[in-house]
Amino acid sequence: MTDEPHKNNSQPQDLRGQLLKLLVEVGPLVVFFVMNARAGIFWGTGGFMVAIVISLIASRILFGRVPVMPLVTGVFVLVFGGLTLWLQDEQFIKIKPTLVNALFAGALFTGLLAGRSLLKIVFGEVFRLTDEGWRKLTFRWACFFTFLAVLNEVVWRSFSTDVWVSFKVFGIMPLTMIFAIAQMGLLKQHEPRAD
Repeated sequence: MTDEPHKNNSQPQDLRGQLLKLLVEVGPLVVFFVMNARAGIFWGTGGFMVAIVISLIASRILFGRVPVMPLVTGVFVLVFGGLTLWLQDEQFIKIKPTLVNALFAGALFTGLLAGRSLLKIVFGEVFRLTDEGWRKLTFRWACFFTFLAVLNEVVWRSFSTDVWVSFKVFGIMPLTMIFAIAQMGLLKQHEPRAD
């Protein structure tokens, strides 16, 4: 009987933890979108920079660590956001997603060429996959990051700043979630078999 309440309590806590994690990751983008809509790209960029620092600190306090990808993204936001504000040139913040995604893609492709799956190093404690599964997953994510880099270039060069900001907030995140969910079949297919 004592196990039942424990199970019921752990599920809401897990759900709260996941929602908190999502809020910490998506919060800076929402700040960017709202501030850009109300005050323009430069205020939006400044708000984005402040929000990303708060997000990284909150991640460290709440979860005990700062994941690699948000940390790298945060550094790029601060550097390119700083250049955007200092030079009053919005192109710097617009090319940031291209460079970040190209960096991730390049790192994953380079790791594969060297015979290593960098995703296994980062997510090896979260997922258990065969070596072939890790190679396939890494290749797919490298291709996806390349796609995001190209897509960002097309959008920011072809549309208005407001459209680009909306795409960044409401386009990239759903695309990434859909892509991640689409990998579930590969994860199941390449689970190590228990002997």
